[in-house]
Amino acid sequence: MRKRTLTAATTLAVLISSAALTATPAFADTTTALPVKSVGDVVVDGEHQRVFISDPDNGKIVVTDYAGQVVKQLTSLKGVTDLELSADSDTVYAAVSAGGPPAVVSIATASATEVGHIDLPYSPKYLAEAGGKLWFGYAPGADQGGIGSIDLAAPGQPASFFPDEAWTAAPMVDASGNTLVAGQPGRTPQHLAAYDVSSGTPTRTALRDADGGGMKDLTLTPDGKDVVLASPGPTHHTAYRTSDLAPDGEYPSDAYANAVDIAPDGSVAAGIDGPYEPDIYVFKPGAHTSVREYDFRTTDRLADSALAWAPDASRLFAVSYNSDGAYSLRVLAGPTKAVTTVTVNAPSTAPRAKKLTVKGKVTSRVALAAGMKLTVTRTDLDSPRGKSLPAVTVRADGTYSFTDTPPAGGKVKYTVNYAGDAAHAAGSASDTVDVSRARPGLSVNNNGKVYSYGKDVKFTAHLGSTYKNRTVEIWADPAGPDKPNKLVKSGRVNADGNLSVTVDLRRNTKVTAKFAGDARYQPRSASSTVGTQVKVSTSVSRQYKTRSTWGHTYYFFHKAKNPLFTTTMTYYPNRAQRLEFQVYYQGTWYDGGSQYFPLGSDGVSRVELGGTHDTGWRFRVRATYLKGNSGDSVNSTTHGGWKYFTFTG
Repeated sequence: MRKRTLTAATTLAVLISSAALTATPAFADTTTALPVKSVGDVVVDGEHQRVFISDPDNGKIVVTDYAGQVVKQLTSLKGVTDLELSADSDTVYAAVSAGGPPAVVSIATASATEVGHIDLPYSPKYLAEAGGKLWFGYAPGADQGGIGSIDLAAPGQPASFFPDEAWTAAPMVDASGNTLVAGQPGRTPQHLAAYDVSSGTPTRTALRDADGGGMKDLTLTPDGKDVVLASPGPTHHTAYRTSDLAPDGEYPSDAYANAVDIAPDGSVAAGIDGPYEPDIYVFKPGAHTSVREYDFRTTDRLADSALAWAPDASRLFAVSYNSDGAYSLRVLAGPTKAVTTVTVNAPSTAPRAKKLTVKGKVTSRVALAAGMKLTVTRTDLDSPRGKSLPAVTVRADGTYSFTDTPPAGGKVKYTVNYAGDAAHAAGSASDTVDVSRARPGLSVNNNGKVYSYGKDVKFTAHLGSTYKNRTVEIWADPAGPDKPNKLVKSGRVNADGNLSVTVDLRRNTKVTAKFAGDARYQPRSASSTVGTQVKVSTSVSRQYKTRSTWGHTYYFFHKAKNPLFTTTMTYYPNRAQRLEFQVYYQGTWYDGGSQYFPLGSDGVSRVELGGTHDTGWRFRVRATYLKGNSGDSVNSTTHGGWKYFTFTG
């Protein structure tokens, strides 16, 4: 169906690269959405690093770069199906079968623009270039098929048509040298024919009904010796000799084979339309055990005839689709290199400055070279960007081990990497050890003390011995959900290990010192919780006189007058003051009762003492904030001063 060739310059570059075994830059697999509704064919132009994808349903060709990014869309190509890249990589030929006269359209690869249009009386469906001619499968009528050709050296000449009773529909074609092979898609049993086109006229040299049926794709090997079929029936991709179409081996894949492409170096990419198995199997030239497999691991499935190699085999391009009809271009990196799996097993914990052992294994589908080397990197608090350790030699059974004495504590990661080679992809893995660290001393003073409202208090954090880090943070967290925990100071402790900060206290406050740790000492925090009283005062009014007597200042009221006590207290939502009364009798003050009164939003509470007032008795009153009982707990219990009063006649 497709033949892709290297230009002379590209071929020479590949040969030199192979001989020198030069490492190529690594790149990752990518998946990019495509603006298509269907896929007819995919070809890759290595000269300009472009990928051409035909979309019959939309009547267009989408052109992307090697990263899968769309660079151009060629429209008005209704029914475009097969594509063929010219031997010199200058032109992509497209078979267009609808929307007007059937035609073969020529597209310049350098500019991705249409440069030629050859009308045909019959619809071309599949294309192949051989012997200076562009060959195509066509169907002149119902239950009819044939092979036609266009002389590329004389594009003005009419196309030639060669009906063949072997076909009941347009056959799929591919060519190599002077050998052309054709097969009829979807037919059961599979119909396969080989032709010699050296004379310019296809001469059939072999014909057979191949095993299975429903063929989806076919491709010739670069030497033209074999043709490989992708058919849903068997659980493999079958190869047939082009000389006589006898079976010539198979590439074990799975059922529902629907795509195949062969790179210029002979590497085979075999694809299937299967939801539960790997989607693509890659085989080295002549090998019948896959060197690599790709599983999309999504609901995406490989589209029919949608595999194409980059000419240097550095990439494999595949188009997938999902149940929503969305298509994606997958660019698969290093497809001819076997996956290298590296495992790393380090102890879960270890003491600092003590030797530990790390073990692991390297495996691959393709045998690894004896004595291969692995690079090892240790990443820790002292070397956050990683420190290279001595290279490790892999044993004959693929295992390896090495010892190390971690100088730093905390999370220590060992990364083991295999750089890859001509036959193996790079592989890497890591494991982490929790290495012990000493516990530093850390404290904050003033714990448990109670201070007056608005007091500026000096808090000192003290840090004991550490390795390198001498920085401490001090945080202040006032009580109450409306006040956040706040960093109030950060800095290096002084020569005595101290860092101090002054905090203005207006609520109970938790002061916390935090040490982030270093390579030898673990993180730590220490806290000090202090209490803060409220501001409270009570004033007395409506008295007829004030006099200092009985050791205090007394307020004198006529018995017919009700005293007014005005309390001012630090405000907090839903806060209440407790007003407490006592009476003096024979040298002792006795409880006279208490009651809670809410504060206004201005922090003021006014209480009038009513009822019958007995004369000759001495009384006192005070306002109290009682933590937990006055409506909140953001401050410490605070008693106001006593106010003394008495009644006279």
